[in-house]
Amino acid sequence: MPTIAWTQWDDLKIPLGVTGLSPANTPLKSSDLSTITFYVPPYMGGRRALEYTKAMPNLEVLQLPNAGFDDAIEFMRPGLTLCNGQGIHDASTAELAVGMAIASLRGFPDFVRSQDKGEWKHASNQSINDKRIGIVGFGSIGKTIARNLSGFDVEVIGFSQSGRDGSLTMDKFDGLLPTLDVVILILPLNDQSRGLFGAERLALMKDGALLVNVARGPIVDTDALIAELNSGRISAALDVTDPEPLPKAHPLWSAKNLLIAPHVGGNTSAFEPRARTLIESQLRRLAAGEPLANIVMSGA
Repeated sequence: MPTIAWTQWDDLKIPLGVTGLSPANTPLKSSDLSTITFYVPPYMGGRRALEYTKAMPNLEVLQLPNAGFDDAIEFMRPGLTLCNGQGIHDASTAELAVGMAIASLRGFPDFVRSQDKGEWKHASNQSINDKRIGIVGFGSIGKTIARNLSGFDVEVIGFSQSGRDGSLTMDKFDGLLPTLDVVILILPLNDQSRGLFGAERLALMKDGALLVNVARGPIVDTDALIAELNSGRISAALDVTDPEPLPKAHPLWSAKNLLIAPHVGGNTSAFEPRARTLIESQLRRLAAGEPLANIVMSGA
């Protein structure tokens, strides 16, 4: 069967033997999608973008533009291969993780509130320097965060299930958690990580510690986090929440010592060139009969 690829771009470099479709010639809402064999859901398209796979009976490859793939699992079926966007968001998400850590420690949210009021309020806040920082999840983004932090006077400890690339295995995490000044979460959401930071683990964090979540919201127990934040014992910076999007009246909005970003970790100017490069590479592999990269579930 010929490769019929749908992506959000109409100017990709398409190799011979591949037909490229895009919103310009095949709008998802109003077109026959039955011939599509390679589908890249529109970035930030959410569940609706994944729902279109149900109208693609000949789909062979679902190529996500995200590193996380938990939301795509329910759409998998026999013969369908799932590839993620590992590498696309490394630079942007790592940048945000470090930026939110610095912003929280240095009191940027208070500076902005004072600026809005036209008030000059001098304050002495925490520096990221001289901190012990744990990175939970030491894949490509976790390692990029560690590299970004290497320019500061900090001690970085990576944690992962495998213990690869110099990281420690997760069985050592709780023993070291009370010694960490900053904890950055960048691990996938699965049965093992869901609720990883509940009341008991949050209670293990040292007084004054900062929790940064740029992974997935359900990895942290929201109610338990709110209780810890409002006690004033710890602080947090969240790019992801549970639920998401966060309802207007949700108590997280008014929790103390909290900085919230609306899940923007990967959505920067760095996304598109990296996404295009990966997708063009995948299409070249298909055309040449070579194995795909970033396979997380094989349809073989």
